[in-house]
Amino acid sequence: MYITGPRSSALLRRASRSTTATRLHSTVSRTQPSPDPSPVASQCRSYSGVSSAFRSVRSSVPRWSHGVDWKSPVTLTSQIRTAASPVLDRFHRTLATMASQNAFNGILTGLPKPGGGEFGKFYSLPALNDPRVDKLPYSIRILLESAIRNCDNFQVTKEDVEKIIDWEKTAPKQVEIPFKPARVLLQDFTGVPAVVDLACMRDAMNNLGGDSNKINPLVPVDLVIDHSVQVDVARTENAVQANMELEFQRNKERFAFLKWGSKAFHNMLVVPPGSGIVHQVNLEYLGRVVFNTDGVLYPDSVVGTDSHTTMIDGLGVAGWGVGGIEAEAAMLGQPMSMVLPGVVGFKLSGKLRDGVTATDLVLTVTQMLRKHGVVGKFVEFHGEGVGKISLADRATIANMSPEYGATMGFFPVDNVTLQYLRLTGRSDDTVAMIEAYLRANNMFVDYKEPQVERVYSSYLELDLTDVEPCISGPKRPHDRVPLKDMKADWHSCLDNKVGFKGFAVPKESQDKVAKFSFHGEPAELRHGSVVIAAITSCTNTSNPSVMLGAGLVAKKACELGLKVKPWIKTSLAPGSGVVTKYLLQSGLQKYLNEQGFNIVGYGCTTCIGNSGELDETVGAAITENDIIASAVLSGNRNFEGRVHALTRANYLASPPLVVAYALAGTVDIDFEKEPIGVGKDGKDVYFRDIWPSTQEVADAVQSSVLPDMFKSTYEAITKGNPMWNNLSVEESKLYSWDPKSTYIHEPPYFKNMTMDPPGAHGVKDAYCLLNVGDSITTDHISPAGSIQKDSPAAKFLLEHGVDRKDFNSYGSRRGNDEIMARGTFANIRIVNKLLNGEVGPKTVHIPTGEKLSVFDAASKYKAAGQDTIILAGAEYGSGSSRDWAAKGPMLQGVKAVIAKSFERIHRSNLVGMGIIPLCFKAGEDADTLGLTGHERFNIDLPNNISEIRPGQDVTVTTDNGKSFTCTARFDTEVELAYFNHGGILPYVIRQLTTQK
Repeated sequence: MYITGPRSSALLRRASRSTTATRLHSTVSRTQPSPDPSPVASQCRSYSGVSSAFRSVRSSVPRWSHGVDWKSPVTLTSQIRTAASPVLDRFHRTLATMASQNAFNGILTGLPKPGGGEFGKFYSLPALNDPRVDKLPYSIRILLESAIRNCDNFQVTKEDVEKIIDWEKTAPKQVEIPFKPARVLLQDFTGVPAVVDLACMRDAMNNLGGDSNKINPLVPVDLVIDHSVQVDVARTENAVQANMELEFQRNKERFAFLKWGSKAFHNMLVVPPGSGIVHQVNLEYLGRVVFNTDGVLYPDSVVGTDSHTTMIDGLGVAGWGVGGIEAEAAMLGQPMSMVLPGVVGFKLSGKLRDGVTATDLVLTVTQMLRKHGVVGKFVEFHGEGVGKISLADRATIANMSPEYGATMGFFPVDNVTLQYLRLTGRSDDTVAMIEAYLRANNMFVDYKEPQVERVYSSYLELDLTDVEPCISGPKRPHDRVPLKDMKADWHSCLDNKVGFKGFAVPKESQDKVAKFSFHGEPAELRHGSVVIAAITSCTNTSNPSVMLGAGLVAKKACELGLKVKPWIKTSLAPGSGVVTKYLLQSGLQKYLNEQGFNIVGYGCTTCIGNSGELDETVGAAITENDIIASAVLSGNRNFEGRVHALTRANYLASPPLVVAYALAGTVDIDFEKEPIGVGKDGKDVYFRDIWPSTQEVADAVQSSVLPDMFKSTYEAITKGNPMWNNLSVEESKLYSWDPKSTYIHEPPYFKNMTMDPPGAHGVKDAYCLLNVGDSITTDHISPAGSIQKDSPAAKFLLEHGVDRKDFNSYGSRRGNDEIMARGTFANIRIVNKLLNGEVGPKTVHIPTGEKLSVFDAASKYKAAGQDTIILAGAEYGSGSSRDWAAKGPMLQGVKAVIAKSFERIHRSNLVGMGIIPLCFKAGEDADTLGLTGHERFNIDLPNNISEIRPGQDVTVTTDNGKSFTCTARFDTEVELAYFNHGGILPYVIRQLTTQK
């Protein structure tokens, strides 16, 4: 029997007694085209036309489109295929039979069109006649609608619906609910391992005697190739072409693999390289807001394998980042199990002052929410101030949800949203349908009407007039620094001991000057000198006001005679082709070019470490003189070691500020009092002389950002480019693994797998692989950025005949587990207490006392048959939702992580890979308990999964007699089911294999 639900073991037992449920899930097929394959979807059609409606699904037209002149290109539809089979027919008949079981048939309502007829049918929340619903946050209403629409009393029960309706009382109790996202979003760094796993699962199905074709996405999957471009070439007119050629040279094998996946798997769209950043493409094109599938209307929702999937929340689409492991399960029809979240109501009032940017606003919001504490919660923005900020500004705030720790930063749909949809080329019919549906289902906010007060778990408020220009850094996105305080803050960072706000530079060395020759010109660097200035990342490049603002700063600087120093690596990486069109339309791109901000590519570059190499002379000046060099970027991440190995101070800033700091050449400046430079007339030029007013920016946006730009850009988005189109791939259902490949490798997850689950297990006599402190991020754990010359991954590549110049990045090699396991915990800035504070990717092999790379030590433990654990502090695993942050430790042999607290996605991913997450009790940690990491650890978990409960106490003992109690962070019973099977993917395979 194939059970796909996210339910507890009790539900699984109940389902096994349900013959109807068994019939349904014994006929699930990979060919199912609907994004919402629940029984409820069937009964949403007129009952007399169920069969014909299902037959229409089997046409070549993608049924996940709006169905009302969506303006999608024909090439897109040709890449999404459905197929007919006898199994599909049986599945349809079973769905029709089960439709009557939905307890909410009575609220199925037609949505009339203004001119006659109807848009379709929908599950009406007002028809519930329950006053509790009217008080629910809009974000919770989306969860409620999904539960009602999918309520078959198998995957989703009436009890689940009641939990959501009673959210005010149930949310504080951390209750579990199932959620079915409408679609899944991937980028290529996270998409490659997801497709690798799907291909590997097909092989495993074959080996177990099952039908490998059952491994197939059952919801629409959009994959945008955007993370592979690097800034190898900058400050030239041909940078885009040159960088793309290098991108294809390095990634041809990966790209061919993804192209194979787009053909081998149904319901998967791959957007080719050079199209833009995944989140901006999602915002401007892929986001539906409301689905109309075969006459069924329901809200768009999405989970993505990039944590900044939350950017779509600015469009009123519920979306958040999940681990690649969770996303793969969602693709395979597994409803997501989630804890019903609390919702922080964030009220905005007033209006931004002149000259204040959306980036200033988001850095302020990030700091406030980080201080408030929003991990695992939704944040919902409301108040009259929301109606006064643009959709792009909202998307900028929503994008930064991972930086302030929330699951989602949500802006309900209002008139501003509808205006943006029209601007970006959505048809009038589509927008009319979206508005009609959301108004009818009480999911639309109209700030012209009196607002009904909604209930929130907690409350925050910000007067927009209080926001001031700021940047964030030098090592964390929530360390906001008002621009007026920047010089003083920088000097305190030089003085402070090494930490998030300190570099511990001796007073006598703080004025050091490193003189060198740059291409024959005299040059010099000081502490704080800017060597990288990058307008990059999804956070800001979607926002016309800050992009055009950057162009205006460049223009004013050019006119006054200021010039960026030639040794500063400047770059501009737009999030979509639309940005280029409005920069050209405004005439501002030429000024950006004059300042060195030539377009280098369309993708995520400097923000993820794809900043490329610095000039050798600059690098030598930094290293030989131990200069604290700076990068200023319009990104969302500035963790140490992420942007570039040689920039130890990294500041997040708005695009206009990136240009300003590039012109100044240093972060050691007071913009209010000190000149940026000397103009062509010999007079000092100050910040105020080059900074545009809000009205100047607004005028540029009004005259330069046009609807036709979006239409023309996205009509061509799936046509690809000559390099992509020339990739030749084999069309086969099973992938032909190349054992010599250093990019794509068959992982060992299912080696020796049998149909019998391994069961629950504790840990016995385990050694401590790492003992780390607070805020160990996924950047510390997961392989990212460049591959260091003396690392285990580098040695592996050299042994396999790869030249150093062809190493590429870890991100580009995420499809090869051999390299990724070697790169786990290889961050050059990780601090391991076993090494007494020494910084670097090393540890101590306890039995021998040897200092080894983390991978080599882990290999010695594995070879000796010895388990390992990790000791950690608070916020372990914060940062991007990287599956390799869990896969890597699992491959290294880690069996458990004991931490003060976990980031939610990483904790879930650990469970998904069979690793036990334990939390110290409040007030305790490794230090207070006197743990050094040199002990051997025993974790006493019952061997019977039925004896384990979410959140139960677990005893940990050591070989030197210490004993302490931890909390088992299996947060839901479905996670326990996954743990019983050794992980989520083995669980899915076993269920699919037993399907008849």
